[in-house]
Amino acid sequence: MVKKRILLWSLFFISGLLLISSYPGNNSSWNPLEQFIVEITAPFQRIFYSSCNFVKELWFNYIYLIGLRKENEQLKKEIKRLKIENLQYRTLEEKVKTLRKILRFRPKPKWHMLTSQVIGHEPTGWFRTIIIDKGKRDGVSINMPVIDADGLVGKVISVSHDYSKVLLITDPDSAVDCLDERTRARGILKGGKGEMCELVYVEHSQDVKPGDTIITSGLSGIFPKGIPVGRVKEIRELPGALFKDIKVAPFVDFSRLEEVMIILKKGSYFTE
Repeated sequence: MVKKRILLWSLFFISGLLLISSYPGNNSSWNPLEQFIVEITAPFQRIFYSSCNFVKELWFNYIYLIGLRKENEQLKKEIKRLKIENLQYRTLEEKVKTLRKILRFRPKPKWHMLTSQVIGHEPTGWFRTIIIDKGKRDGVSINMPVIDADGLVGKVISVSHDYSKVLLITDPDSAVDCLDERTRARGILKGGKGEMCELVYVEHSQDVKPGDTIITSGLSGIFPKGIPVGRVKEIRELPGALFKDIKVAPFVDFSRLEEVMIILKKGSYFTE
């Protein structure tokens, strides 16, 4: 009996909807029969419409968002992975650039070189030195020249079993016998103020101009001949002075120094 009533009301409800929707005059008023049907069926329509909205809201605000949350977490993990890969690629790119610069430098074949990492700087600030991760065990000894892909860095002044200290050419105690590559004018490169160096003992008669490249002469017995050192930035000729006042900017960027090469002393290479 209950089933028959439900079926009857359902048919009545559906018939009313069909009757209203199939009426051709959309702009005309309802007739009494239509008004009666609307009054009867409208509450059921409201319940049906509300139920549909509830299901739709439940889907978009809960079930659908659960899927989005999972997808969002996966995307975050993917972004982290890509960031790590990007960092690795950038590190490799920097190493490739360094290797290209080393290949352009082309040290002489008889130079036996050892690559080393910079692991520290002089903490007191009184001296301009660096600490590298190679020592006696690797064949390093005092006064061995140290270079990087751009040019001369300095020389080894202290050695332990696994580490060494390097005196930079920008230190006031550093002295490197050098030549002007263009004119072969000779002088001694010493550390100056800041990151600049000074080329001293160059007579007024010597031809040295801003922009000239300064290289090692090989006459000191420490540094091989021909290592790029820096570029002349400024020249002053003071009245009454015996020598020119020459400022040289090193080729090496000491603030970004990470990897260096030690030239191991094997064979005669100083003046060749």
